[in-house]
Amino acid sequence: MKKLLVALFSIGALSMGIFGLAQAEVDNPGGIGGLESLRGSAELEDTRPADDFKKFPREQIVDSSYVYQPPLIPHNIRGYEVSLNANKCLACHSWKNAKEMGATKISVTHYVNREDAVLADMSPRRYFCLQCHVPQANAKPLIENNFERVDSLDK
Repeated sequence: MKKLLVALFSIGALSMGIFGLAQAEVDNPGGIGGLESLRGSAELEDTRPADDFKKFPREQIVDSSYVYQPPLIPHNIRGYEVSLNANKCLACHSWKNAKEMGATKISVTHYVNREDAVLADMSPRRYFCLQCHVPQANAKPLIENNFERVDSLDK
């Protein structure tokens, strides 16, 4: 009797599973389904319009939040090219131009290679500034964040 009940239950579950798959196909023709992310939901085959550009306060002072944090960029960098052929950041921040432009000089650490040899020009591994340095925008966080700045840890 127990085996008969298990068999009937299994057949019922299997038929419900098949029905569920058939129902999913009716609700979602072609299987394109919706994709839910932190930025909202979108159909997989649709292109969602881009978000508005974030606002970058002009000439803001951005303090570090943790030890060894790469400095944040306190200005808009829209349209800046940082590629193999050009680096717009160096127009202001290179040692040659920084004083004239009133910009912060690139750190001396950017002139040292992996073998700790000091180079005459920027190390190739430090050339792509935007790998570490990012602009700070006034943007609403996508998720709740309880990060505490390094100053708050002293208390």
